[in-house]
Amino acid sequence: MSIQSEPIQPRTAPGGDLPTSVCARCARQGGACCRLDPGGGGVCFPVSAMEWDRILDVVGGTRGAFVQEPNSPPFLDAMRRLFPGEGRVVAALFPAHQFHLRLATTSHGDCVFLGPQGCSLPREARPYYCRLFPLWMQGDRLTLLHTPRCLALREGGVAEEVLGVLHMRERDVRTLHGRLRLAWGLPPRPGLPMPPPSFARSRK
Repeated sequence: MSIQSEPIQPRTAPGGDLPTSVCARCARQGGACCRLDPGGGGVCFPVSAMEWDRILDVVGGTRGAFVQEPNSPPFLDAMRRLFPGEGRVVAALFPAHQFHLRLATTSHGDCVFLGPQGCSLPREARPYYCRLFPLWMQGDRLTLLHTPRCLALREGGVAEEVLGVLHMRERDVRTLHGRLRLAWGLPPRPGLPMPPPSFARSRK
């Protein structure tokens, strides 16, 4: 589980955030969702096989973009908080004593795709979690994932205002969240049948 020490530049023309966007301004202030605190890799969100393939198409197969993390108790607790009431599904998708992939980080804890103007990946190639943050869905309710360092949260305050800060619509969040659930192996909505196992997240 080595950690990439240098940022990765996509092989295609950068498709990152505009310098005036809230994410770019947040990155210049030290970042929030794109930086892990020391020891935080174990609870970082997973990257699915679908998302992995999409990123590699952009970065050209560069090594060091991902690391394996064990499905540890803190990680599973974090996943159950993201998907309350779906603990059995989470346990089936991320069995204890197996592994999942996450984005690699530099020695400073920055995502390897974080640049001075935010994410260097084109938006459509980013993991769904990154495209959603700090917005989330709890059932049919639009909600927020709170972190005090997120500039979008500080400027918006409530979910409806954060949508405006990020130039998103609620239907965009619902669509992305449904795609994230499918990519990670969950049904598109709680209570529906599980999707086929072709997008299994765990690595033995």
